[in-house]
Amino acid sequence: MKILLIGATSAIAKAFARSYAEKSAHFYLLARNQNQLKELANDLKIRGASSTSYSAIDLAHTKTHSAAMRNAGEFLVNVDVALICHGSLPNQENCERDYNMAEQEITVNGLSTISLCTEIVKIFKNQNSGTLAVITSVAGDRGRQPNFIYGAAKSLVSTYLQGLRGKLLPYNIHVVDIKPGLVDSPMTAEFQKGPLWSTPELVADKIIDSIEKKKHTAYVPGYWRLIMVIVCLIPEFIFKRLKI
Repeated sequence: MKILLIGATSAIAKAFARSYAEKSAHFYLLARNQNQLKELANDLKIRGASSTSYSAIDLAHTKTHSAAMRNAGEFLVNVDVALICHGSLPNQENCERDYNMAEQEITVNGLSTISLCTEIVKIFKNQNSGTLAVITSVAGDRGRQPNFIYGAAKSLVSTYLQGLRGKLLPYNIHVVDIKPGLVDSPMTAEFQKGPLWSTPELVADKIIDSIEKKKHTAYVPGYWRLIMVIVCLIPEFIFKRLKI
C-alpha cells in the first residue's frame, strides 16, 4: 500500500499512519512542521513502514500544491490512497468581526483542500486508479451559530466531493467523505469533553474501514449520522434560536 498523507502530523493522521505502518505501507507525508514530520517518519519506520519520505509545506499556500504533489508522485510512483486531514478550528466571533480572518479560515478548511484534490486527481487519472479520502466534518451538514464559518468551509468540500465522485467513476477512482463528530485532540484541547467525544485512534480505525469498504460518506462514529439527521430536520424557525 502506497499512501499520500496530507496534514500528517494531526492526531487522526498519526493514528491512521501507525495502523498502516504495521502493514508495511509506503508513505509520503506532508505537514507544516519539519521536526514533527521527521519524528513521525522515524516512528513509522520503527512500526514497520517499508519506506517514508516527507516535505514541510504550508498547505494554505495553494500555489505550492502542484510541486508537492509531483514530488509525492515521484517518490511513491503509484499512489493507492491519498488522505487529506489538515485543517484549523477558527474563532467564530473573530471571523464574524474580520472578513480577512474568515477568508483565511475558509481557505485553510475549504479552498486549500479543493486545490489539493485537483492535483491528486491528476495523479489518479494517470494511474486510472486510486482512493481519495478527505476529512470534512459533521459541522458542514447545517450552519450552526457557534461555528458556521468552519461549517461553511466543510460544507463546500463535501459538496465538491459529491460531484467529484461521479466525475471520477469512469476512471476507477473512489472518493470517500469522512465526517467526524467531536474528537479529543490537540485542536480541541480547550473544550470540555463528554460522552459523544471520540479518540483519534477510533476515528482512524473507522477511516480505514471506510476506505477498504469503499464507502461514499462515513459519519465517524456512526451515531453521528442519526444525530445530524435529527439536527437537519429541526425547522428553521426553531433552529435559528438554538445556540448549539
